[in-house]
Amino acid sequence: MLAERRIVAPVQLFKAPKESVGDLDAEAAATVIATAADVALVVDGEGVIRDLAFPKSELSSEFENSAFWIGRPWSDLLSEDSKPKARALIQEASTSTGSRWRQLNHLSDRGHSIPVLYSVVRLRSNGRFIAVGRDLQTMEALQQRLIDAQMTMERDYSRLRHAETRYRVLFQTSPDPILIVEATTDRVVDANPSAVRHFGASVGKTIGSSFPAGLDGESIRTLQSVATGIRAGRNVEDTTIRLASTGQTFVVSLSMFRQGAAAFYLMRFAPERGGSALPAPAKTQISLLKFIGNSLDGYVVTGPDGRIVVANAAFQQMAQIMTEDQARGQPIDRWLGRTEVDSRVLLANLKQHGSASLFATVLRGDHGAVTEVEVSAVAVKDDDESRYGFAIRNVGRRLPNPSTTHRELTRSPEQLKDLIGRVPLKDIVRETTDVIERLCIEAALELTNDNRASAAEMLGLSRQSLYVKLRRFGLADSESGDDDDS
Repeated sequence: MLAERRIVAPVQLFKAPKESVGDLDAEAAATVIATAADVALVVDGEGVIRDLAFPKSELSSEFENSAFWIGRPWSDLLSEDSKPKARALIQEASTSTGSRWRQLNHLSDRGHSIPVLYSVVRLRSNGRFIAVGRDLQTMEALQQRLIDAQMTMERDYSRLRHAETRYRVLFQTSPDPILIVEATTDRVVDANPSAVRHFGASVGKTIGSSFPAGLDGESIRTLQSVATGIRAGRNVEDTTIRLASTGQTFVVSLSMFRQGAAAFYLMRFAPERGGSALPAPAKTQISLLKFIGNSLDGYVVTGPDGRIVVANAAFQQMAQIMTEDQARGQPIDRWLGRTEVDSRVLLANLKQHGSASLFATVLRGDHGAVTEVEVSAVAVKDDDESRYGFAIRNVGRRLPNPSTTHRELTRSPEQLKDLIGRVPLKDIVRETTDVIERLCIEAALELTNDNRASAAEMLGLSRQSLYVKLRRFGLADSESGDDDDS
């Protein structure tokens, strides 16, 4: 099948202007130009303004001193990057009937830049030029709103992702079996590891199976009655059920929630008082301790004062110490953190929130080695005494992902608060500025269908400046040169 070819319509001009329009005098021509444009300038071959018209009152109010423009060079009223473009428009119009449209940035009397889209036409009678301009402030405001909306969506997505992470951690680490069951089909859509151990041989067999299953007959009827009451809107109390295989009893708490048009049950199974607790085989505990001890990530347990109680071999290697005894009793900030502020911030978060995740810092060895690390920590109770567990991962050799390295999200206020005291203010401001500048360039390229010349005009940049920024942010196409207009 032949590829569909895009048909570009030719530019339509008046076929017989003298017959259809007639001989326009200067007054009529000036009225037509002023009506069609937001601003119109009459300039000579040297680019000096000889006359002007401001039909649009909103634009005229931005230039209170426009009455003094006559006799001044047009380029004196423009930003530095727009001056060569104004000269190019005049030169282009002098060799043809008219120039193409290009964006120029005027310097207003109020100190800000105003984008105006200009096209220049040469007057054959006296050799002067008419620059017809269209105000782009409305488009610029819409573009800014688009960028603001996109950044708001990115921040909301980040908050939702963090909330989902907290939910998954709580869901997966709960010692009680928890099931999420679709109300209309009684299909299990999610189950935590504890529920898999009790109600299925594997995650694959548990998720997607029908529920209730694995209960004795009386417990099945009781659970179905409770579910019916919840669907009817009645307040139901927790009920006791029994496993058919082991006879173990649980107290079941049911709650109902909606997600879109579907309804789901959240079922939590707590061991009945006086009954046996959930089994925790000794072999499993021993395997877990062996895993932590031999893990390639550093694991450290400290007391509430931040002094180390236990440290695995990976931490000893990163800290450049020979034995665990060298670390035991020492404050963790002896090795962890660029400064003491890092450890104070981390411990403060643990005391206030109980956990901290993906805290970026460094680990300093006794012999001068510095390792970029990522720390996740949690506060736990051990015999009524608070202890802090730290998981320390070496990220120094982690290869950057090219698809995400340059698309970092704008930091939330909570993230910026965590950076204060650890990162200089100028670095925080520079990072935020780079993110905003990149988003603006990407939005301009998207609005212009990747036409870099138009994107540069939209952003008020020279093409060379835009190419420099594209290479800086990794957006430049290696096959496109600086002279490419597409």
